[in-house]
Amino acid sequence: MRLLEGVRLAWDQIRTQRLKSFFTLLGVIVGVMFLVVVVSIVEGMDQYIRGTLTDRIMGVNTVRLGREPREDINTSPEQRRAWARAPWLTFEDLDHLRREVTYPVLIGAQSDTGGEVESERGVKAENVQITAASAEIFEIRNWNVEVGRAFSRQEAEQGIPVAVLGTSTAEVLFGTVNPVGETVRIRGFPYRVVGVLEEQGSFLFFSLDNLIIAPAKSPVRTLIRRGSVIEEIILKTNDPELVMPVWEETVEIMRLRRGLRPDELDNFAAETTDDSLGFWDTISRILFIALPGLVGISLVVGGIVIMNIMLVSVMERTREIGVRKAIGARQSDILIQVLIESATLSGVGAVIGVGVGAGLTLLVGGISPLPAVVASRWMALGIALGVVVGVLSGVYPASRAARLDPVDALRYE
Repeated sequence: MRLLEGVRLAWDQIRTQRLKSFFTLLGVIVGVMFLVVVVSIVEGMDQYIRGTLTDRIMGVNTVRLGREPREDINTSPEQRRAWARAPWLTFEDLDHLRREVTYPVLIGAQSDTGGEVESERGVKAENVQITAASAEIFEIRNWNVEVGRAFSRQEAEQGIPVAVLGTSTAEVLFGTVNPVGETVRIRGFPYRVVGVLEEQGSFLFFSLDNLIIAPAKSPVRTLIRRGSVIEEIILKTNDPELVMPVWEETVEIMRLRRGLRPDELDNFAAETTDDSLGFWDTISRILFIALPGLVGISLVVGGIVIMNIMLVSVMERTREIGVRKAIGARQSDILIQVLIESATLSGVGAVIGVGVGAGLTLLVGGISPLPAVVASRWMALGIALGVVVGVLSGVYPASRAARLDPVDALRYE
């Protein structure tokens, strides 16, 4: 009954003094709103980056072998020096791995650069990602060909000058004309277009469709790395449980191939998709801790406002409290009543803040590539924080009300 009575009194105060109640709850509304928005956006960004990097850029269940890692985090100076002196990977390394790896995997090579691509009609596409790759890369990267076909393993091994375009590159060079069978020039080298990829979209506002893919052994390799040098070798398994065994075997094979002693550091970098995402793990942890912490300042301000309003409310109801004590109300009854009122006020503000925050999150999801992720746990956390702020803010006013002397309270004007 005391709970229902306290909630009723708090609701009556909100209803009869709407303007004062609004400004009372404003700090909590803003704090909870931004808490929901911030954590939802960070969580959406986390899903977006992980999904895009693994599905479209790195490949799922893959092991990447390169001269250096993609991201150099928490690495010793000795290891950095070993990477700096490391030899480049070659097509001979690729063939060696294809022979020696015992697990069922796809093994492909890829090297990238940027540049200009020109059609036979003189139309140019700028800042195109030029990828020299083996035929397996299409499956490793989940690149699906929408028009035409991908180049074959035989074409890749023989270095036939054929190419597959991204949708943006194809549109710039050929407009609505089917580019299959047309010729494009990559820095002067002619290539016959055999296919166009499905649209991949963008990553952090950078197009993933402005690219051209050609066989790694075709003339384009001289534009990226000289001779038989390649930037990275990628191994892909369909079984997630095999990723670590494949990684371990790849490291063992490369160490034996390069004649490294047990006490020598690797002069190559072998990393899984999770390893490559290590930099984002660090950033996301900082964001999940720092941003809600900054937003929590609004809740502190809101709590101080509620405490002051409750002190005023206690003062206005001093005679009422005196009457309650005179007819037998205990200190604990008064204390609990004021705490319930404070928690109810703050809780109402938290509910409003959650609703507004969820709406803003959906708005952000609608106008940006970030997915709108309004997790129920963050909504529940926002409401719980609002109630906790209300309880903490009401402790001092409640203790003052509970300690009032009934005789002095009845005399209060």
